[in-house]
Amino acid sequence: MLTTGEPATSCPKCHAQRLDEAEECGKCGIIFVKYRPAAITARHTSHQPSRRKSEWLMTTKRWLFESDTTTNSMTFYGRAAVLAAMVWWGWKFIVTPLETNYTGESFLHLINLPFHEAGHVMFIPFGRFMTILGGSLGQILMPVICLGTFLVKTRDPFGASVSLWWTAESLMDIAPYINDARALDLMLIGGVTGKETDGHDWNNILTMLNLLEWDHRLAHLTYNLGILLMLGAFLWGGALLLRHYRRLST
Repeated sequence: MLTTGEPATSCPKCHAQRLDEAEECGKCGIIFVKYRPAAITARHTSHQPSRRKSEWLMTTKRWLFESDTTTNSMTFYGRAAVLAAMVWWGWKFIVTPLETNYTGESFLHLINLPFHEAGHVMFIPFGRFMTILGGSLGQILMPVICLGTFLVKTRDPFGASVSLWWTAESLMDIAPYINDARALDLMLIGGVTGKETDGHDWNNILTMLNLLEWDHRLAHLTYNLGILLMLGAFLWGGALLLRHYRRLST
């Protein structure tokens, strides 16, 4: 019972009245000096995941968008032309069925081909399987390396978005090759089909993995992944171009 003139406070847990000098609550039994730090720690800990998420989002936004501070008008017009070409050509890739091999017959296939062949050579030290797979890996790794260089080295997110578009196109270029793993009808560099030789890369890869009957499904999965990345490149490049336009306007 409280006596007259003695200050009283409440328990932080059960809110029962207590004397200021009391070390523990007479009702719930908590020790006040231990309870307060624990409560503060709990509140601090509860905010840690959201704080880390916020920092991660800010870092991502800075790398993907805010590092581009270009205000040159000629650069803007050049980027607009590149983005228009990306959308026009990329949309033709997207709406053309995989089975037509439109990507394999495009001009970009000739650009991808040297990196494909170089990939075979680069992966020779890692054994026969990686040597065969290295062609497709080399074809995809080159635009990915360009993407990383634009983001990290030159701080050019728009250039990185173009590299993402190229990565998507490379995946879509490989898909018909995968799709032909059993049929072996595609014409190879030597002017012969896989039927006239010992197969080709993806016939050998899927045979070694016992996944040859999955060729069509893997091909469509690869093609659809390319479509998603290409759409992402459209949105990324468009957002950067819009930000550039706003900088020019102000």
